[in-house]
This record gives sequence, C-alpha cells and structure tokens, in this order.
Amino acid sequence: MATTENQRAAESMQFSDFLEQIPPGVTLEIEDLFKGATATSTHTLSNTDIQLYCESETCNGIRFFGQSQGQAADHTSTQEIFLKYFCRNCRSRFKTFALRIKKTGGVTFNGTAMKFGESPSFGPPVPARVIGLIGPDRDLFLRGRRCENQGLGIGAFSYYRRVVENQKSRLINEVATVARRLGATTEVLELFEKAARETQFSRAIDEIKTSIPQVLLIDGHNPLTLLHAALSEGLHGGTDDECLETATSIRVVLTELAERISIALKDENELKLAVGNLMRRKTK
Repeated sequence: MATTENQRAAESMQFSDFLEQIPPGVTLEIEDLFKGATATSTHTLSNTDIQLYCESETCNGIRFFGQSQGQAADHTSTQEIFLKYFCRNCRSRFKTFALRIKKTGGVTFNGTAMKFGESPSFGPPVPARVIGLIGPDRDLFLRGRRCENQGLGIGAFSYYRRVVENQKSRLINEVATVARRLGATTEVLELFEKAARETQFSRAIDEIKTSIPQVLLIDGHNPLTLLHAALSEGLHGGTDDECLETATSIRVVLTELAERISIALKDENELKLAVGNLMRRKTK
C-alpha cells in the first residue's frame, strides 16, 4: 500500500533522501537541513551530494549530483528558495528544486522542508521503449506517471486506462510484428489484423489469445489479457490506494511488454545478421 502524506509528515529523514525520494507537496522534518560551525551560528543549507538519474548520452544512469552553489539560510523565518544541482559526471544535466524551508527551534541543525516542485519532474524516467510503444499518447502516459509518483491513484489509473484503450490497435500491431518475425502463419497474422480493427478490447483479446508469441508472455500470462483484466476493474468503488496499486501494475506490464518486444525484435535482427555473415563466409 502506498505511503500516505500523513504518514510521511510524521517521519524525519536526511536531506539527501528527501530530495531523492519525496514528491512535491509533502512537508517533512529534516535531520540535517542546515549546517554551520555550531548549531547556534550562522547557517547554510546542507550541500550533501544526491544520487539521481542522468539522461545524458554520456551517463544514462544513476549519477551523483552536486549543488551549483551554496545557499545561505535564515534560521529565524520561513524561506522559499530554488536549489540547483548538476551531474558531477557529465556536467551537462541539471536538476532544480523549489523548496520552502524553516529551521526547527532549539539548538539543532534540524528543519522542515517541502517541495513546491522540481524540474525535471519527480520520479524515475520512463524508458524510451515504453514511449515508443504508446506513441501518440506519450503526454497522457507521463501525466499518469506524475500522478502515480505523487500517490494519486484515481488520476494515475484514469490516465493509464485512456492510454491503453486509445492504443489498443497499436499494441496488437506491435505484438503482430513479433509474431511475423518469428514465422507466424498467414492465418495467425490475419487474426492479428482482425483484432487490431476490433473496437472492443475484450473481443480483440479473444481473437488472438492463443496466438501471442511465447517470448512475450509475462510469467506465463498473455500481457494483453493482464492489461484488459486491470482495466476491467474500473474506478467505481475502489479506494485511491487500490486504484494506485492497479495503475502501478498497468505501468509495470506495459514496461515489461515494451522490453520483451524490443528484445524479441533485436534478437531476430541479430540472428539474421549472424546467418548472413556465415553465408557470406561460406560463399567465399
């Protein structure tokens, strides 16, 4: 079950963990928000490095980010600040946080912090393969991802459902491409074409339920059937946490399907290349 804002508000954590893990809109007690010569001296904001995903071609993974410059802090009042970090590896990607901070009373380095927002948006990146799979509904999917990151289950489910329903035919055609590459019969490919034209998701799934290539099965299950089952639950009667759990499942299945399609097509291309190379050597 997702952690609620009330549960988070009762916690305290390190400043680096707060910046890395907590979505906008949550206020938390931070144990090391400030630093100084002593707890009663002039303070600056903690400048501990954080670990974030860097999307540059050089990095394309989790890297250390450092503050661009130190941030003075007023220990007597609430402050609203922008905090900018840069990737220490490629030094070409940046992350900016908009924060409201306030020092806790007493002789400590503690304080409270809340994010107004951050750019790029909070949360792990969406794999390019998923974006390619959903095509024109990229923006809807990313809105759903932002809702999911912030624990907004009904919103996340609504966006993901719209994406899957809109892109039903695209998903079926991508699966058909894999089937064609793996040598599916004309009859099977005709079933995929018919399913892609079907307006009702349930009927489309029934058309091809026994024709999904084995390499695309997720834990032995048809990924399109899994998606349809999740969408069939609907919003009515479900709590926000239940919708969030279902929305996360939809995203995970879509991501895994995109990964398996990519691997299947890549493996087939590599196999053809290898066979071609061997045939040319044999001819020589």
